Amino acid sequence: MRALPGLLAARAPTPRLLLLLQCLLATARPSSADGSALDLPFTSLPLREEMMANNFSSESHNISLTEHSSMPVEKNITLERPSNVNLTCQFTTSGDLNAVNVTWKKDSEQLENNYLVSATGSTLYTQYRFTIINSKQMGSYSCFFREEKEQRGTFNFKVPELHGKNKPLISYVGDSTVLTCKCQNCFPLNWTWYSTNGSIKVPVGVQMNKYVINETYANETKLKITQLLEEDGGSYWCHALFQLGESEEHIELVVLSYLVPLKPFLAIVAEVVLLVATILLCEKYTQKKKKHSGGNFLFCFLYRKSDDSNGIENNVPRHRKNESLGQ
Repeated sequence: MRALPGLLAARAPTPRLLLLLQCLLATARPSSADGSALDLPFTSLPLREEMMANNFSSESHNISLTEHSSMPVEKNITLERPSNVNLTCQFTTSGDLNAVNVTWKKDSEQLENNYLVSATGSTLYTQYRFTIINSKQMGSYSCFFREEKEQRGTFNFKVPELHGKNKPLISYVGDSTVLTCKCQNCFPLNWTWYSTNGSIKVPVGVQMNKYVINETYANETKLKITQLLEEDGGSYWCHALFQLGESEEHIELVVLSYLVPLKPFLAIVAEVVLLVATILLCEKYTQKKKKHSGGNFLFCFLYRKSDDSNGIENNVPRHRKNESLGQ
């Protein structure tokens, strides 16, 4: 019977034992300074994303469809930075709204049922909300209404387009030229220039004195090429990096020798020289054959030409003169 109190006493931890256990637990617990992943709670990542999303701008877009729509409706949306997106599709029909099946897809992958569907009168609404934070979330988002036939509305998300020169840029050997690339109402994070070597894009070597890149304005880049050679001609690409993707545009450069524009002029001069030489030779030959005429060959040629052009009018008085002589 005495052993029972001793057993009970052993089970009850003494204050010293409690203090020792607390010290051991404090030693085993990872500190916040060692950067261990265990220091972060499990819900910290979604919470951080939610806090970031609250700082993003909002984009709202909608598409209207009817049961008589013959073609899918598409809407292009340009984004350069992360945004909260609200997409709405409405479908108007004279049939039973409860019989209409509503689905959403990103590109060809069907999205889960995290979208809203509501109805008002004869119009069915569906809404899909999400946050675009990287390039993988860009693409096409489509709403589908399936009744007797399927109606589709598509939202196409893409980064801003770049604008260069549509026509080839022509310059001459030894000159300098400037290639310009712009992005309207957008501000890329970085610009890069490439030249095409066959089918391979090669970064332009700005370390060479031949190339100078000017980025005075955030939405514009200029590539200056000095001391042009014929081999400098070809395709040049400007590349812009955005938070949500990349965009590029190409400019065609043609480098000509100064002899190229002179070729038509030289051809005309050659023709004129040949014509003059032919006329002089013909005139000299005619003067030898017809010294008694004393007339200029060119004058005779023009006279005969004008005489032949008169035709019948010149023959008529001759005929009458002959008749009078016969009488």
